[in-house]
Amino acid sequence: MGAPGAAVVDLGAITGNVRALHERSATAELMAVVKADGYGHGLLESARAAQAGGATWLGTAQQAEAVALRDAGFEGRIFTWLHVPGNDFAAALTRDIDVSASALWALDAIVQAARATGRTARVHLKADTGLGRNGAYGQDFLDLVAAARLHEADESVKVVGVWSHFAYADEPDHPTVRRQREVFEEVVRAAEAAGCTLEVRHLANSAATLTNRSVHYDLVRPGIAVYGLTPVPQLGGPEAYGLTPAMTFVARLSLVKRLPAGQGVSYGHAYTTSRDTVVGLVPLGYADGIPRNATNVGPVSVHGVPNVVAGRVCMDQFVVDLGPESSARAGDEVILFGADPDGPTAQGWADATDTISYEIVTRIGPRVPRVYVGGHG
Repeated sequence: MGAPGAAVVDLGAITGNVRALHERSATAELMAVVKADGYGHGLLESARAAQAGGATWLGTAQQAEAVALRDAGFEGRIFTWLHVPGNDFAAALTRDIDVSASALWALDAIVQAARATGRTARVHLKADTGLGRNGAYGQDFLDLVAAARLHEADESVKVVGVWSHFAYADEPDHPTVRRQREVFEEVVRAAEAAGCTLEVRHLANSAATLTNRSVHYDLVRPGIAVYGLTPVPQLGGPEAYGLTPAMTFVARLSLVKRLPAGQGVSYGHAYTTSRDTVVGLVPLGYADGIPRNATNVGPVSVHGVPNVVAGRVCMDQFVVDLGPESSARAGDEVILFGADPDGPTAQGWADATDTISYEIVTRIGPRVPRVYVGGHG
Protein backbone atom coordinates (compact mmCIF):
# COMPACT_ATOMS: atom_id res chain seq x y z
CA MET A 1 0.00 0.00 0.00
CA GLY A 2 1.81 3.11 -1.25
CA ALA A 3 -0.86 5.56 -0.09
CA PRO A 4 -0.99 6.85 3.51
CA GLY A 5 -4.21 4.90 3.99
CA ALA A 6 -6.83 2.89 2.17
CA ALA A 7 -10.39 1.70 2.51
CA VAL A 8 -10.26 -1.99 1.68
CA VAL A 9 -13.72 -3.11 0.52
CA ASP A 10 -14.64 -6.79 0.54
CA LEU A 11 -17.11 -7.12 -2.30
CA GLY A 12 -17.84 -10.70 -1.30
CA ALA A 13 -19.13 -9.36 2.01
CA ILE A 14 -21.55 -7.05 0.20
CA THR A 15 -22.78 -9.97 -1.89
CA GLY A 16 -23.23 -12.09 1.22
CA ASN A 17 -25.00 -9.31 3.07
CA VAL A 18 -27.52 -8.90 0.27
CA ARG A 19 -28.17 -12.64 0.29
CA ALA A 20 -28.76 -12.55 4.04
CA LEU A 21 -31.11 -9.59 3.68
CA HIS A 22 -32.94 -11.30 0.82
CA GLU A 23 -33.55 -14.34 3.03
CA ARG A 24 -35.17 -12.07 5.61
CA SER A 25 -37.34 -10.29 3.07
CA ALA A 26 -39.13 -13.51 2.08
CA THR A 27 -41.10 -12.89 -1.13
CA ALA A 28 -40.33 -9.18 -1.40
CA GLU A 29 -37.85 -7.98 -4.00
CA LEU A 30 -34.75 -6.19 -2.76
CA MET A 31 -33.47 -2.78 -3.74
CA ALA A 32 -29.84 -2.25 -2.77
CA VAL A 33 -29.45 1.42 -1.93
CA VAL A 34 -26.10 2.51 -3.35
CA LYS A 35 -26.47 6.26 -2.90
CA ALA A 36 -23.60 8.45 -1.69
CA ASP A 37 -21.04 6.46 -3.68
CA GLY A 38 -22.29 3.23 -2.18
CA TYR A 39 -22.15 4.67 1.35
CA GLY A 40 -18.50 5.46 0.69
CA HIS A 41 -17.71 1.95 -0.59
CA GLY A 42 -17.83 2.79 -4.31
CA LEU A 43 -20.94 3.15 -6.45
CA LEU A 44 -20.31 0.80 -9.34
CA GLU A 45 -18.41 -1.83 -7.38
CA SER A 46 -21.03 -1.98 -4.63
CA ALA A 47 -23.86 -2.16 -7.13
CA ARG A 48 -22.19 -5.01 -8.98
CA ALA A 49 -21.63 -6.95 -5.75
CA ALA A 50 -25.21 -6.30 -4.64
CA GLN A 51 -26.63 -7.62 -7.89
CA ALA A 52 -24.45 -10.72 -7.49
CA GLY A 53 -26.22 -11.25 -4.16
CA GLY A 54 -29.67 -11.06 -5.69
CA ALA A 55 -30.62 -7.37 -5.65
CA THR A 56 -33.13 -6.82 -8.45
CA TRP A 57 -33.30 -3.06 -7.92
CA LEU A 58 -30.67 -0.38 -7.32
CA GLY A 59 -31.53 2.89 -5.62
CA THR A 60 -29.85 6.30 -5.48
CA ALA A 61 -31.04 9.55 -3.97
CA GLN A 62 -29.52 11.79 -6.63
CA GLN A 63 -30.21 11.23 -10.29
CA ALA A 64 -26.59 11.64 -11.39
CA GLU A 65 -25.66 8.38 -9.67
CA ALA A 66 -28.60 6.56 -11.23
CA VAL A 67 -27.49 7.79 -14.66
CA ALA A 68 -23.91 6.70 -13.92
CA LEU A 69 -25.15 3.20 -13.11
CA ARG A 70 -27.10 2.86 -16.34
CA ASP A 71 -24.30 4.37 -18.43
CA ALA A 72 -21.91 1.85 -16.89
CA GLY A 73 -24.08 -0.93 -18.28
CA PHE A 74 -26.14 -1.92 -15.24
CA GLU A 75 -29.38 -3.62 -16.17
CA GLY A 76 -32.49 -4.17 -14.09
CA ARG A 77 -34.57 -1.59 -12.29
CA ILE A 78 -32.91 1.61 -11.09
CA PHE A 79 -34.79 4.10 -8.93
CA THR A 80 -33.90 7.70 -8.02
CA TRP A 81 -35.92 9.96 -5.77
CA LEU A 82 -34.44 13.29 -4.67
CA HIS A 83 -34.98 16.13 -7.14
CA VAL A 84 -35.09 19.92 -7.33
CA PRO A 85 -36.82 22.18 -9.85
CA GLY A 86 -34.85 22.20 -13.07
CA ASN A 87 -33.89 18.54 -12.78
CA ASP A 88 -33.30 16.94 -16.18
CA PHE A 89 -35.83 14.13 -15.96
CA ALA A 90 -35.30 13.38 -19.65
CA ALA A 91 -31.87 11.99 -18.76
CA ALA A 92 -33.57 9.47 -16.47
CA LEU A 93 -36.44 8.56 -18.78
CA THR A 94 -34.24 7.92 -21.81
CA ARG A 95 -32.20 5.53 -19.65
CA ASP A 96 -35.26 3.64 -18.41
CA ILE A 97 -34.82 4.83 -14.81
CA ASP A 98 -37.77 4.93 -12.40
CA VAL A 99 -38.35 8.31 -10.77
CA SER A 100 -40.17 9.57 -7.71
CA ALA A 101 -42.67 12.40 -7.38
CA SER A 102 -43.36 14.01 -4.02
CA ALA A 103 -45.04 17.18 -5.26
CA LEU A 104 -47.07 18.44 -8.17
CA TRP A 105 -44.16 20.46 -9.59
CA ALA A 106 -42.11 17.25 -9.87
CA LEU A 107 -44.93 15.36 -11.56
CA ASP A 108 -45.39 18.23 -14.02
CA ALA A 109 -41.69 18.24 -14.85
CA ILE A 110 -41.72 14.47 -15.32
CA VAL A 111 -44.69 14.76 -17.67
CA GLN A 112 -42.92 17.43 -19.72
CA ALA A 113 -39.86 15.21 -20.04
CA ALA A 114 -42.03 12.25 -21.00
CA ARG A 115 -43.73 14.19 -23.76
CA ALA A 116 -40.41 15.56 -25.01
CA THR A 117 -38.80 12.12 -25.16
CA GLY A 118 -41.80 10.08 -26.18
CA ARG A 119 -41.29 7.85 -23.15
CA THR A 120 -43.81 6.80 -20.55
CA ALA A 121 -42.29 7.67 -17.20
CA ARG A 122 -42.39 5.02 -14.49
CA VAL A 123 -43.30 7.03 -11.39
CA HIS A 124 -43.36 6.16 -7.70
CA LEU A 125 -45.52 8.53 -5.67
CA LYS A 126 -44.02 9.30 -2.28
CA ALA A 127 -46.24 9.86 0.72
CA ASP A 128 -45.15 11.54 3.94
CA THR A 129 -46.63 9.09 6.45
CA GLY A 130 -45.18 10.80 9.50
CA LEU A 131 -41.47 11.43 8.98
CA GLY A 132 -42.17 15.07 8.20
CA ARG A 133 -39.43 15.19 5.56
CA ASN A 134 -39.78 14.36 1.87
CA GLY A 135 -43.11 13.16 0.50
CA ALA A 136 -46.60 14.54 -0.06
CA TYR A 137 -48.57 14.91 3.16
CA GLY A 138 -52.30 14.33 3.67
CA GLN A 139 -54.47 15.96 1.03
CA ASP A 140 -51.38 16.84 -1.00
CA PHE A 141 -50.83 13.14 -1.62
CA LEU A 142 -54.40 12.65 -2.78
CA ASP A 143 -54.01 15.63 -5.12
CA LEU A 144 -50.79 14.08 -6.43
CA VAL A 145 -52.57 10.80 -7.11
CA ALA A 146 -55.41 12.57 -8.92
CA ALA A 147 -52.98 14.50 -11.12
CA ALA A 148 -50.98 11.37 -11.89
CA ARG A 149 -54.13 9.51 -12.93
CA LEU A 150 -54.97 12.28 -15.40
CA HIS A 151 -51.51 11.96 -16.95
CA GLU A 152 -51.81 8.18 -17.10
CA ALA A 153 -54.70 8.69 -19.52
CA ASP A 154 -52.34 10.05 -22.19
CA GLU A 155 -49.59 7.59 -21.25
CA SER A 156 -47.18 10.28 -20.15
CA VAL A 157 -46.72 8.46 -16.86
CA LYS A 158 -47.41 5.08 -15.33
CA VAL A 159 -47.76 5.02 -11.56
CA VAL A 160 -45.84 1.87 -10.69
CA GLY A 161 -45.30 2.42 -6.99
CA VAL A 162 -46.26 4.12 -3.77
CA TRP A 163 -43.60 4.51 -1.12
CA SER A 164 -42.64 6.20 2.11
CA HIS A 165 -39.93 6.23 4.78
CA PHE A 166 -39.86 5.59 8.52
CA ALA A 167 -38.90 8.04 11.25
CA TYR A 168 -38.17 5.44 13.97
CA ALA A 169 -37.51 2.12 12.23
CA ASP A 170 -34.36 1.76 14.33
CA GLU A 171 -36.65 1.60 17.39
CA PRO A 172 -39.05 -1.16 16.29
CA ASP A 173 -41.39 -0.76 19.25
CA HIS A 174 -41.79 3.00 18.89
CA PRO A 175 -45.49 3.89 18.46
CA THR A 176 -44.78 5.86 15.28
CA VAL A 177 -43.73 2.67 13.50
CA ARG A 178 -47.20 1.15 13.75
CA ARG A 179 -48.86 4.47 12.97
CA GLN A 180 -46.76 5.01 9.84
CA ARG A 181 -47.56 1.50 8.67
CA GLU A 182 -51.27 2.24 9.10
CA VAL A 183 -51.02 5.54 7.23
CA PHE A 184 -48.99 3.90 4.47
CA GLU A 185 -51.61 1.24 3.94
CA GLU A 186 -54.26 3.97 3.86
CA VAL A 187 -52.49 5.91 1.10
CA VAL A 188 -51.87 2.73 -0.87
CA ARG A 189 -55.60 1.96 -0.72
CA ALA A 190 -56.36 5.51 -1.81
CA ALA A 191 -54.06 5.23 -4.80
CA GLU A 192 -55.55 1.89 -5.80
CA ALA A 193 -59.09 3.21 -5.32
CA ALA A 194 -58.22 6.06 -7.68
CA GLY A 195 -57.30 3.50 -10.32
CA CYS A 196 -53.53 3.09 -9.89
CA THR A 197 -52.28 -0.40 -10.67
CA LEU A 198 -49.23 -0.68 -8.48
CA GLU A 199 -46.27 -2.93 -9.13
CA VAL A 200 -44.53 -2.18 -5.85
CA ARG A 201 -45.34 -0.80 -2.43
CA HIS A 202 -42.20 -0.06 -0.45
CA LEU A 203 -41.53 1.27 3.02
CA ALA A 204 -38.83 -0.85 4.69
CA ASN A 205 -35.30 0.49 5.10
CA SER A 206 -32.43 -1.54 6.61
CA ALA A 207 -33.83 -1.49 10.13
CA ALA A 208 -37.33 -2.49 9.07
CA THR A 209 -35.97 -5.15 6.73
CA LEU A 210 -34.16 -6.73 9.68
CA THR A 211 -36.77 -6.29 12.41
CA ASN A 212 -40.27 -5.89 10.96
CA ARG A 213 -41.57 -8.40 8.41
CA SER A 214 -45.01 -6.78 8.47
CA VAL A 215 -43.74 -3.85 6.38
CA HIS A 216 -41.80 -5.70 3.69
CA TYR A 217 -44.68 -5.54 1.18
CA ASP A 218 -43.42 -5.95 -2.41
CA LEU A 219 -39.96 -4.38 -2.09
CA VAL A 220 -37.46 -3.62 0.68
CA ARG A 221 -34.80 -0.91 0.46
CA PRO A 222 -31.82 -1.76 2.69
CA GLY A 223 -28.94 0.68 2.67
CA ILE A 224 -26.41 0.52 5.51
CA ALA A 225 -27.05 -3.20 6.07
CA VAL A 226 -25.90 -3.93 2.51
CA TYR A 227 -22.46 -2.84 3.68
CA GLY A 228 -22.58 -5.03 6.77
CA LEU A 229 -23.26 -2.41 9.43
CA THR A 230 -26.17 -2.71 11.81
CA PRO A 231 -28.88 -0.03 11.79
CA VAL A 232 -29.95 -1.17 15.26
CA PRO A 233 -26.71 -1.40 17.28
CA GLN A 234 -28.67 -1.33 20.53
CA LEU A 235 -30.32 -4.60 19.50
CA GLY A 236 -27.33 -6.40 18.03
CA GLY A 237 -24.13 -6.10 16.08
CA PRO A 238 -23.75 -7.13 12.44
CA GLU A 239 -23.13 -10.75 13.37
CA ALA A 240 -26.55 -10.94 15.06
CA TYR A 241 -28.15 -10.41 11.65
CA GLY A 242 -25.77 -12.47 9.54
CA LEU A 243 -23.97 -9.39 8.24
CA THR A 244 -20.26 -8.79 7.67
CA PRO A 245 -18.81 -5.25 7.58
CA ALA A 246 -17.42 -4.78 4.08
CA MET A 247 -14.90 -2.03 4.75
CA THR A 248 -11.60 -2.13 6.59
CA PHE A 249 -9.98 1.28 6.97
CA VAL A 250 -6.22 1.01 7.29
CA ALA A 251 -3.23 3.34 7.37
CA ARG A 252 0.52 3.16 7.91
CA LEU A 253 2.55 4.99 10.50
CA SER A 254 4.58 7.73 8.83
CA LEU A 255 6.73 8.53 11.87
CA VAL A 256 7.54 6.90 15.20
CA LYS A 257 9.45 8.75 17.93
CA ARG A 258 9.98 9.04 21.68
CA LEU A 259 8.55 11.88 23.74
CA PRO A 260 9.19 12.68 27.40
CA ALA A 261 6.59 12.77 30.13
CA GLY A 262 4.67 16.02 30.24
CA GLN A 263 4.92 16.77 26.52
CA GLY A 264 1.82 18.20 24.90
CA VAL A 265 0.71 16.52 21.66
CA SER A 266 -0.82 18.14 18.57
CA TYR A 267 -2.72 21.43 18.34
CA GLY A 268 -3.73 22.99 21.62
CA HIS A 269 -1.97 20.24 23.56
CA ALA A 270 -5.32 18.53 24.12
CA TYR A 271 -3.29 15.50 25.15
CA THR A 272 -0.20 15.42 27.35
CA THR A 273 2.03 12.40 27.79
CA SER A 274 1.83 10.96 31.31
CA ARG A 275 5.23 9.21 31.07
CA ASP A 276 8.14 8.81 28.71
CA THR A 277 6.55 7.13 25.73
CA VAL A 278 6.60 6.29 22.04
CA VAL A 279 4.15 8.04 19.71
CA GLY A 280 3.20 7.24 16.15
CA LEU A 281 1.94 9.59 13.46
CA VAL A 282 -0.99 8.46 11.30
CA PRO A 283 -1.13 10.46 8.02
CA LEU A 284 -4.91 10.78 7.85
CA GLY A 285 -7.08 13.59 9.15
CA TYR A 286 -10.41 15.30 8.87
CA ALA A 287 -9.78 15.95 5.16
CA ASP A 288 -9.90 12.17 4.80
CA GLY A 289 -13.01 11.70 6.91
CA ILE A 290 -11.49 11.26 10.38
CA PRO A 291 -13.91 13.10 12.69
CA ARG A 292 -12.20 16.05 14.38
CA ASN A 293 -14.14 15.29 17.53
CA ALA A 294 -12.39 11.91 17.65
CA THR A 295 -9.71 13.80 19.59
CA ASN A 296 -8.59 11.56 22.47
CA VAL A 297 -11.35 9.02 21.82
CA GLY A 298 -11.12 7.61 18.27
CA PRO A 299 -10.32 3.86 18.47
CA VAL A 300 -7.44 2.35 16.50
CA SER A 301 -5.30 -0.77 16.66
CA VAL A 302 -1.53 -1.04 16.17
CA HIS A 303 0.13 -4.46 16.30
CA GLY A 304 -3.21 -5.82 17.46
CA VAL A 305 -3.17 -3.59 20.54
CA PRO A 306 -6.21 -1.32 21.05
CA ASN A 307 -5.48 2.37 21.34
CA VAL A 308 -7.11 5.75 20.81
CA VAL A 309 -6.23 9.00 19.10
CA ALA A 310 -3.89 11.08 21.26
CA GLY A 311 -4.55 14.79 20.92
CA ARG A 312 -6.29 16.90 18.30
CA VAL A 313 -7.20 15.39 14.95
CA CYS A 314 -5.67 17.64 12.29
CA MET A 315 -6.53 18.08 8.63
CA ASP A 316 -4.02 15.50 7.44
CA GLN A 317 -2.78 13.61 10.49
CA PHE A 318 -3.26 12.47 14.05
CA VAL A 319 -1.07 10.94 16.74
CA VAL A 320 -1.33 7.70 18.71
CA ASP A 321 0.45 7.15 22.05
CA LEU A 322 1.92 3.67 21.58
CA GLY A 323 3.32 3.30 25.10
CA PRO A 324 6.89 3.20 26.38
CA GLU A 325 7.55 -0.42 25.36
CA SER A 326 6.28 -0.13 21.78
CA SER A 327 8.42 -1.62 19.05
CA ALA A 328 6.41 0.00 16.26
CA ARG A 329 8.23 1.43 13.28
CA ALA A 330 7.36 3.77 10.43
CA GLY A 331 5.39 1.81 7.84
CA ASP A 332 3.59 -0.42 10.34
CA GLU A 333 -0.11 -0.91 9.77
CA VAL A 334 -2.78 0.92 11.76
CA ILE A 335 -6.34 -0.40 11.67
CA LEU A 336 -8.93 2.30 12.15
CA PHE A 337 -11.90 -0.03 11.78
CA GLY A 338 -12.81 -3.31 10.20
CA ALA A 339 -14.92 -6.43 10.39
CA ASP A 340 -13.42 -7.90 13.57
CA PRO A 341 -15.89 -7.18 16.40
CA ASP A 342 -13.02 -7.45 18.90
CA GLY A 343 -11.06 -4.73 17.11
CA PRO A 344 -11.93 -1.13 16.25
CA THR A 345 -15.18 -0.89 14.30
CA ALA A 346 -17.13 1.77 12.46
CA GLN A 347 -19.74 1.51 15.20
CA GLY A 348 -16.99 2.06 17.78
CA TRP A 349 -16.01 5.27 16.02
CA ALA A 350 -19.67 6.27 15.91
CA ASP A 351 -20.09 5.64 19.63
CA ALA A 352 -16.89 7.55 20.44
CA THR A 353 -17.89 10.59 18.40
CA ASP A 354 -21.65 10.61 19.12
CA THR A 355 -22.83 9.84 15.62
CA ILE A 356 -23.90 6.80 13.56
CA SER A 357 -21.88 4.29 11.57
CA TYR A 358 -23.48 5.59 8.35
CA GLU A 359 -21.61 8.86 8.76
CA ILE A 360 -18.31 7.20 9.59
CA VAL A 361 -18.12 5.26 6.32
CA THR A 362 -19.70 7.81 4.00
CA ARG A 363 -17.46 10.67 5.13
CA ILE A 364 -14.22 8.97 4.07
CA GLY A 365 -12.81 11.37 1.52
CA PRO A 366 -11.63 10.93 -2.07
CA ARG A 367 -7.94 11.11 -1.08
CA VAL A 368 -8.36 7.67 0.44
CA PRO A 369 -8.16 5.02 -2.31
CA ARG A 370 -10.67 2.20 -2.31
CA VAL A 371 -9.06 -1.19 -2.74
CA TYR A 372 -11.43 -3.98 -3.80
CA VAL A 373 -11.06 -7.62 -2.81
CA GLY A 374 -13.26 -10.68 -2.88
CA GLY A 375 -15.33 -9.74 -5.90
CA HIS A 376 -16.38 -11.46 -9.10
CA GLY A 377 -14.31 -9.47 -11.58
